[in-house]
Parts: sequence; C-alpha cells; structure tokens
Amino acid sequence: MPRPPARPNVIAHRHGVARVLSKLGLCSRSRAAIWVREGRVAVNGRIVRDPEQPVRQGQDRLAVDGRELAAAERLYIALNKPRGLVTTASDERGRDTVYACLEGAGLPWLAPVGRLDQASEGLLLISNDPAWAAAITDPATGPDKTYHVQVDAIPDEVLLAKLRTGVHDSGEHLSARSATILRTGTRNAWLEIVLDEGRNRQIRRLLAAHGLGVLRLVRVAIGPLALGELGKGAWRRLTPDEVQSLVGGGPTNPAS
Repeated sequence: MPRPPARPNVIAHRHGVARVLSKLGLCSRSRAAIWVREGRVAVNGRIVRDPEQPVRQGQDRLAVDGRELAAAERLYIALNKPRGLVTTASDERGRDTVYACLEGAGLPWLAPVGRLDQASEGLLLISNDPAWAAAITDPATGPDKTYHVQVDAIPDEVLLAKLRTGVHDSGEHLSARSATILRTGTRNAWLEIVLDEGRNRQIRRLLAAHGLGVLRLVRVAIGPLALGELGKGAWRRLTPDEVQSLVGGGPTNPAS
C-alpha cells in the first residue's frame, strides 16, 4: 500500500502566558501578570497562576474570567499630544496623561509607541500591536523622527554642524541626523531637527550641551507620517497604508 503523505512538522512557539496575552493586544504585560496571579486566566480550561507558564501561541486555548480569547482588533492611532501631559497609562504623581485625550472613545487597551516628555508636544503613536510598536521604536531600523524646536538663541552654521557631530553625555553619544534653521526672530530661532534614534530627552540634552535652551519642542513627523492639521489633543486612526509605511520604508522627512 502506498504510504500516506508525511504530515508537515508544525513548530509552536512557546512563550509565557502573560507575554502572550500582551501580544494579543489585550492588555499590558504587567497587567496580564496581575490577572494570572489573581487566578483569572485559564490555559486549556485550567487556571494558571504563574505569569511565565509557557503556552503555545495559536494552539493553546486562553480564557480570562471564563471567556475564551481571540486576538483583539489591531488599532493604530495618531495623537497630537498637548504640552503638559505625561506619556504613560498612570502617573504616581497624579499628573494628567495622554489617555485623557482618548476618554469616552470606547477604545480597547492601547499603549504609547515611544514617548514624548511632559513639556514636549506633537505626534505620538498609540497602538495595541506590540510587534509593530517594537519595529517603530527600534533604534537600528525604526523611522526617523522630525521635530520643530524653538531655542533661546540664533545658532550659526558652526553650531548646527556641532549638533550633527554630537556630544557624549552620561555615557551616551547624542547627535542629530540633520539640524537646520527654519526661521529666526530677534532673540530666538526655530530649528528642524531629525533624529534617527530615540534616547531619553535627547534633543534637550544635545542642545543644552551647546548652551541652547528649549522654548518649545514639537514632533511634526515620524518617518513619512506627518502631524499635518491634526488639532491639539485630537487623534485619528491611521490608514492601512500609513501603518505599513512606518515599518516598510518610504520618505523620512516629510516636514521639510
């Protein structure tokens, strides 16, 4: 008798249950770990209490509070972050967060993609797709970020070249991919600064190292996605083409 065709080997990737819940876009990994420890999560009908309990994503059945789970609808949002809000889900000091801009919209769990500090404003991405977010924030392959920055002096070309060359600060090399003057006043100027990596308070630290203070800092683009006419505190869903463009290449400086 002829042998039946060989069955292909299917390799199921195993990850901790808290990580899988996060990858499904249902909640943050830390929140998922709390659910597991509280006994709210079941794998194949059995309650688990170890957030690192390995499961086969796509094969094992997961449930929270008795309801079986499927991947959440992937959402990709562009928000014009106002100055004064912190980029976090909750703040231990009670400050208002960017989630205030989303209140009442009935959205599922979402997380900021990267950060803008409290005093900065402009384009902020928010999503429940961890893999997409990781690609956006990857310092090696993520898209450039473009900022318009008002400084308290009028830099010359020598200083702009120094911004591009960079400085060492707290063990990190800080530099701008490009730095150009947009316009000048009598005592201050607006610069366009493009970064190809994202370090904590990178622009403020880089400018301070050269004696420049920041009056305003606005992120106007991430890769090919420009802030455009989106009002302060307003948000919109990205189109499928925009979602793909941020991880699939394209122009990197649309704001110039």
